[in-house]
Amino acid sequence: MPMDSNNAKNPSRPMNRRPSPRFRPFNRAGLPLLLAFLTLAGLSPTAPADAAGRVRIITSIPDLADMAREIGGTLVEAESLATGVEDPHGIPIKPSFLPKLGRADLLVLLGLENEHAYLPALLDTCRNPRIQPGQPGYIDTSRDIRPLELPTTLSRSEGEVHPGGNPHYNLDPVLGRTILQTLFEGMVRNFPQHEAAFRAGRDAYLRRLDERIAAWKELAKPLAGLKFISYHNHWPYLSERYGLKYLGTIELRHGIEPTARHVAETIARMKTEGCRVVVREPQFSDKVPNQIAAQAGAKVVTLAIMVGGVPQAKTYLDLIDYNLRALLDVSR
Repeated sequence: MPMDSNNAKNPSRPMNRRPSPRFRPFNRAGLPLLLAFLTLAGLSPTAPADAAGRVRIITSIPDLADMAREIGGTLVEAESLATGVEDPHGIPIKPSFLPKLGRADLLVLLGLENEHAYLPALLDTCRNPRIQPGQPGYIDTSRDIRPLELPTTLSRSEGEVHPGGNPHYNLDPVLGRTILQTLFEGMVRNFPQHEAAFRAGRDAYLRRLDERIAAWKELAKPLAGLKFISYHNHWPYLSERYGLKYLGTIELRHGIEPTARHVAETIARMKTEGCRVVVREPQFSDKVPNQIAAQAGAKVVTLAIMVGGVPQAKTYLDLIDYNLRALLDVSR
């Protein structure tokens, strides 16, 4: 398929020159004005507690909200800042975020710099002392995670770099057990009066999760050795768990759009390696993945990186199940 004429003249030029959404600068200066407006509008971020006495939980991604609801049941109200189709590294800031954070009893995040582009600025402006870093209401579920892909050097020339390692550990269901336990402990630490109910919720969900983990282990056996590329590097934990062979990204580097030269090199490597699968995440356009697949003789499959990323992934268990079955389907 012919490349854009401008890119053909300059193969090092990004194929899509619009800035990646995750690199749109966060307007920290505008937050005080937004806060003042919300307060005047009666949306003070220090609004009273939930009338039903529920624990208010704000999470950075939908997976964590789903787990919080499983643990807490009717005792909690859990909501995610990001939707399943947004870039978790730089979600669009909405006017509702400040009052939601201001009312929150708990803030739950993936950590490992996953939320670095937007959350620190929001917390700086938020008037809620309960959910600041270092406080009991700030729950980082990466606490007991062994991160993959720790960088040996930190340089902006490498694009978006996560100093603490790759943050997409939520896509490994075995690490989902670790997330669940860290979240449970944080909820009990803040609301010990609900420990019995939270423990019952955790145990019931853990039984279901463990049953699915055992089933997924058998289901995914044919995926061992499957070669694939993806737009962004979301998949090291899933690949390590199930023995997939990840060949690289369509992005030139993390957060940097691909150049025509990089696309050509990717296609050549796919042909050499016998790679027949291109993973496209809903956060990104399917244009370049489709171009690469067409020229490499591969198939494109859409995988979700969070709950809600595709209609079939309504819960965390759905998310893992959908991704594995979609990979099986495309590999046949």
